[in-house]
Amino acid sequence: MAFPSDSQIAARAAMRPIEEIAGVLGIAPEHLVHYGRYKAKIDLEPAETGKRGSLILVSAITPTPAGEGKTTTTIGLTDGLRKLGKTACCAIREPSLGPVFGMKGGAAGGGYSQVVPAEDINLHFTGDIHAVGAAHNLLAAALDNHLYWGSPSGLDSRTVSLRRVIDMNDRSLRSAVIGLGGRRQGVPRETGFDITAASEIMAILCLSRNLADLHERLDRILVGYTGAGQPVMARDIGFAGAMTLLLKDAIKPNLVQTLEGAPAFVHGGPFANIAHGCSSIIATRMAMTHADWTVTEAGFGFDLGAEKFFDITCPYGGFAPCAVVLVATCRALKMHGGVKKKDLSIPDPGAVSRGLANLEKHIENIGKFRVPAVVCLNRFPDDTAEELKVVTDRCDGLSVPVAIGEGFMRGGEGMTDLALKVMEASNCPGKAFKPLYDWSLPVEEKIATVAREIYGASHISFTPDAREDLMLLTKLGYAGLPVCIAKTQNSLSDNPDLLGRPKDFIVTVREIVISSGAGFLVPITGDIMRMPGLPRTPAAETMEISAEGEVTGLF
Repeated sequence: MAFPSDSQIAARAAMRPIEEIAGVLGIAPEHLVHYGRYKAKIDLEPAETGKRGSLILVSAITPTPAGEGKTTTTIGLTDGLRKLGKTACCAIREPSLGPVFGMKGGAAGGGYSQVVPAEDINLHFTGDIHAVGAAHNLLAAALDNHLYWGSPSGLDSRTVSLRRVIDMNDRSLRSAVIGLGGRRQGVPRETGFDITAASEIMAILCLSRNLADLHERLDRILVGYTGAGQPVMARDIGFAGAMTLLLKDAIKPNLVQTLEGAPAFVHGGPFANIAHGCSSIIATRMAMTHADWTVTEAGFGFDLGAEKFFDITCPYGGFAPCAVVLVATCRALKMHGGVKKKDLSIPDPGAVSRGLANLEKHIENIGKFRVPAVVCLNRFPDDTAEELKVVTDRCDGLSVPVAIGEGFMRGGEGMTDLALKVMEASNCPGKAFKPLYDWSLPVEEKIATVAREIYGASHISFTPDAREDLMLLTKLGYAGLPVCIAKTQNSLSDNPDLLGRPKDFIVTVREIVISSGAGFLVPITGDIMRMPGLPRTPAAETMEISAEGEVTGLF
């Protein structure tokens, strides 16, 4: 009998009313804002009780088209901890419609390790991403209106850095000219669109501690410069209050459940290749307040989301993980070892061994933050015992605990070994944790530290534009911010074609964007863009809904 699809498994889920899920965490019904029977927002009032549970971060080796299963692991580990009698919940990001309809399809876990209601989570959910887009585009509209009425702040239209956003992969919108059609239509200028997950407002939402902090961060968004080179902020346009109003519900964390009834916070959705790649500080702190164990994830490989989690999110959030789970698969390791995707079902222990260099680099990187590592080797049906042994033997040789992950096939029961090893390895309450760099270092040194220590670069090159950006941001007083490097997720380098553990490569910084509201700098490397395009065959082509409302192909 064929293994059921993710959507079939999710459709059969026996979900519990959301007030029961909140009750598991000790959150009273009066703090719930219901969005139907099975999802709710949580008021910010119960966020802090003085209690602080243990935090586990799930990351992964450099991702490949073969799949690693990071979200599936996060959810399965949460269920595995509960199987062992622990109070546990997870805190993960909201899926963006761009990847859902583009390359990935749904992003709510897989197999028997999913969060539900999966259809809702993968589509409009509670409207958070739409709210972020609305707040961002309100500021963009206000800015162009400001220019139309003579630019009272002195903003020079040629310096405007704020673009518009849309939660869709649409390469045709990357560059645009607006304001055409005569004087009554506005001030003509070049601009474009980013995907909503790349909006600074998405980062602001995820890094804010409360509503007042959100308002303050929105106020200080840098939108451009005057003719004399003075910065113009969102507060000079005067719309931060209205933007905060649009986000007053979006800032509240969303609560849903796993297939096994574990509480799951799903909140915020920044990508890790073009933003900081972590769910909200508010959701993570709320989870830690109400559960003994919180499992969260950081986007893409450890070099992206996890590095940013340690160097940006943890300092702003005031927490640190007790351990890192590094997810790998034999299939992904074979790709890093030179095997084509079409040949992954062919047993090849030698290719797995060659791909281990990538795994080893990420383990090495975890150690730089003084946090214990546990490897989760997610099992696929085609994996052979010999291939699995190649990985487990190498982990044993490195004195790194390793568990075979079977959350996809067996849910929490298939993750209890991982849960046990995570608890044994955990160094709580994370007192040994140390960020990779001090924010007070020069910006060039911060970028170089990440590129050399985490990526393995031999040299860092700055284009003339990036050099100008360095001079400007230093002059304006932003040199003390952390760096959120935008880089391809497909390689440790800034070249997506270099798999495994590349050596002797140069990382080229093309420009540096000031995200003053979020509170970080964004060095942009390689050919990374903040508006993805659809693939030749988008996932949306296989999606359908019947006359009876049955959804197929979404995940």
